[in-house]
Amino acid sequence: MIVHVWRRAMEAEAGDVVVATDAAEIAAAIEKAGGKAVMTRTDHPSGSDRVFEAANIVDPDGQIGIIVNVQGDQPVLEPSVIRDTIAPLSDPAVDIATVAAIIVDPATVLEPSVVKMIGTPLPDGNTFRALYFTRAPAPFGPGPLFHHIGLYAYRRTALARFVKLPPSPLELREKLEQLRALEAGMRIDVKCVASVPMSVDTPDDLEKVRAFFRARGN
Repeated sequence: MIVHVWRRAMEAEAGDVVVATDAAEIAAAIEKAGGKAVMTRTDHPSGSDRVFEAANIVDPDGQIGIIVNVQGDQPVLEPSVIRDTIAPLSDPAVDIATVAAIIVDPATVLEPSVVKMIGTPLPDGNTFRALYFTRAPAPFGPGPLFHHIGLYAYRRTALARFVKLPPSPLELREKLEQLRALEAGMRIDVKCVASVPMSVDTPDDLEKVRAFFRARGN
């Protein structure tokens, strides 16, 4: 699965791709496929902390200004979504960028696993300034709801600041790491994309992804 994710990231052609892991078997799989992996500590409290350590290993002089965190459980991620994630950082006022998609299945609105993005639209009509993220069905009233996708692009300086912050009250209550940044006054902009990529969180999810690749002849 991690090799598929690595391939999607390579196809995005957005920059150097490095797999950060604390598992030797994952590093070996990536290196066998021709990719680059770095071993990180086993005690990181979040993926952001792991990515920051990896960035400092790969680029100790801080030459890389933007870091994208692609989750390892999204083997069918469209490369274009990675580029969309980076796009909001064209505005120098933005600290962190991410993506979301309109919820089309009403049955998922009440699911706590479906994180909703609440934001105010920006002039381009397809990007939002994030005001809040929640597991509750929000905002109230008529209009679309947005499913947040766990893919982030950070300015190097913003990531360095973020990992030094203590967990925030709303982060602990909602169990959503990005709320730490909002509570600290950091700006998160969100690009709207066409759909939510499949992620592998359960054995059933894994079978769906395997069926997807079988249908494609992979």
